[in-house]
Amino acid sequence: MRRLNYDENVGRIVNYRSRSGGESDGRFDLDGCRVDSASTVVREGATLAVGRDVAVAPAVAAEALRDTRTWPDWGPAIDAVESDDRYVTSGTRGRVSVGGAWVPFRVTACNGRRWEWRVAGIPATGHRVDRYPGESDRSRVVIEVPVAAAWYVPVCRRALDRFAALVEGDEES
Repeated sequence: MRRLNYDENVGRIVNYRSRSGGESDGRFDLDGCRVDSASTVVREGATLAVGRDVAVAPAVAAEALRDTRTWPDWGPAIDAVESDDRYVTSGTRGRVSVGGAWVPFRVTACNGRRWEWRVAGIPATGHRVDRYPGESDRSRVVIEVPVAAAWYVPVCRRALDRFAALVEGDEES
């Protein structure tokens, strides 16, 4: 896997390399994304994995990631959430307010440190927490974005910066 490279010469456009080493045909604009984001993006098959290290244990990060009450705090696209489940599990249903419109969601898979969902019936992002062997107080939070939705990567990068501030207790977001 190769990390995305920021290319200042083409107006804040990112290009990725596939696992086979070939350069992508698709480019997506990072306008509106903080250039100083600590997140990285790598291609994982049919998805782009937007990841960021956080200075908390994997269990802490996973719990916060699954907590529907905090989604509006770190998810730039989410204004509000309604669900009977505070912490998502496989089958959790509810609705999210996005841009003033309420759309239904359903969590289609969840194993504690990884979950994915469908929003308005459409497969959306996956979310996971990776642990670092031997480092109990650090983890990597990843949002998996289908390559076809590469335009959403800047939103995910902003979300991960906000998520890190939330779980690490920083005021800056």
